[in-house]
Amino acid sequence: MSKLEKKMQHREFVQNAITRMNTNSFQIKGLAITIVSAFLAIYAAEQKPLFIIIPVPFIIVFWFLDTYYLQLERKFRGIYNDICGLNQNPITTKIYEINPSLYCGVKYNFLNVMFSITIWPLYLITSIGLTFIYFSLK
Repeated sequence: MSKLEKKMQHREFVQNAITRMNTNSFQIKGLAITIVSAFLAIYAAEQKPLFIIIPVPFIIVFWFLDTYYLQLERKFRGIYNDICGLNQNPITTKIYEINPSLYCGVKYNFLNVMFSITIWPLYLITSIGLTFIYFSLK
């Protein structure tokens, strides 16, 4: 196998990991919305405000999980960019080296990812909204 073929296969491995992280993130968002909807449906049937506040801890857990997967996705994108030669100072230089723990810094920071525009609106607004509704009904 030539060096070019190995490099192409390496990129494919990393792209598959990126796709998996993206799929996990999408499914977590869908599951969070489903759980909130289910508890709101139960509230509508039972008229007990407790069912409005119950999903908030679930939302926070899903927020952390979604952040974890997006953080991993960013690290794999860093690896992918290194393989393609798009980064000025590549961290990954060996063929078939896939080590996301080498990628640190502001871009890959957990809190930076947690409050990125693709994550915080869904989870924070939902959590605050449900909490506000719960206390306004009490």
